[in-house]
Amino acid sequence: MRASFLPYCKPQLDEAEIESIATSFRNGWLTSGPNVKEFEREFAERSGVSHAVALNSCTAALHVALAALGVGPGDEVVTPSLTFVAGAQCTLELGATPVFADIDPQTLSVTRETIEAVITERTKAIISMPYAGRPLGIASLAQFARERGIALIEDAAHAAGMLDQGEWAGTRSDAAAYSFYATKNLTTAEGGMLVTNNAELADRARILGLHGMSKDAWKRYSAGGSWRYDVVAPGFKYNLADPLAALGREQLARLDGMQRRRHELAARFRTAISAMNGVSMQAVPERNGDVHSWCMFVVMIDEKKSAVGRDRAIELLTEQNIGTSVHYVPTHLFSGYRSLRRSPLPETERVWQQMISLPLFPAMTDEDADDVLNALEAVVSPRVFAAEQAV
Repeated sequence: MRASFLPYCKPQLDEAEIESIATSFRNGWLTSGPNVKEFEREFAERSGVSHAVALNSCTAALHVALAALGVGPGDEVVTPSLTFVAGAQCTLELGATPVFADIDPQTLSVTRETIEAVITERTKAIISMPYAGRPLGIASLAQFARERGIALIEDAAHAAGMLDQGEWAGTRSDAAAYSFYATKNLTTAEGGMLVTNNAELADRARILGLHGMSKDAWKRYSAGGSWRYDVVAPGFKYNLADPLAALGREQLARLDGMQRRRHELAARFRTAISAMNGVSMQAVPERNGDVHSWCMFVVMIDEKKSAVGRDRAIELLTEQNIGTSVHYVPTHLFSGYRSLRRSPLPETERVWQQMISLPLFPAMTDEDADDVLNALEAVVSPRVFAAEQAV
């Protein structure tokens, strides 16, 4: 057993990132400023999407995207239930109704077929999510939505470093909302980015993200700015702070190296876990140009085959100093969402009860990875676990 606790995630920060934040403080820009603008420019260039709007969370990006697309009372927004609650929350805040689609048990994402099963004449938008950063084939879904006049937003919270047939999220859809939360592949501590090829949508999102204030209102505190500005529509307080954008710029510059380490760890995990009793994994992408981001590494524990259930497995891993998480408790099971009308979600309800997210982050050593794998093997093998406990 490990001598010290291995957390589920630990961000990889070096001196350049710490210095970038310090420099931002020394320059006096604490709210949105020049680093935000440069971060937007660099992210748009890197992603190959025309417009990027930096915001204080992925939730904010989803909210302004839905609002900018005109989602409101009487509309429905199709979204997976096996995701964080943000998409459904934002839909309700706009007076619309979230409608939950089931998942493919192999990819753990919604599909064209599961979405088609729940759309109605009131469907205004679809929020798709490449679960854990596994590309889901967005081109087919984008065509499906376009043919029906439905907006498609990608919840790209797991997608930094992912390629879907060679392209970043947001290239083929109406917009994509990235997360830079502390557990993500690229972090600003708290933050997000909305990307889109639609200039009108980007302009609308930028205005809505800062109280509905007229374009470039942040410049009023710079030498070339003016105290005069207009509020052109009711909006939200969603802007990203400049020191956090400075951190994001350094993280973006290091993304390739961090992704290489994620891929090394994922390969190590997959080789070892494939031989374990009663443990299955998300299917890897097989199409040309598909690249998994490995934002999360999720396993499913089959109690009938491994002789241990998911909840007990988590307890045993914790006892062996291995941190884990569960992604996610399906949204429709939360008390605040149970009253929503919904279609059956058999795969969502079956699979989530088996899920454990294992630690996988670039700062992990090979020894850390082996500790995770040895602990998991002990947990799912009664014979091995009994021997471990006897030592």
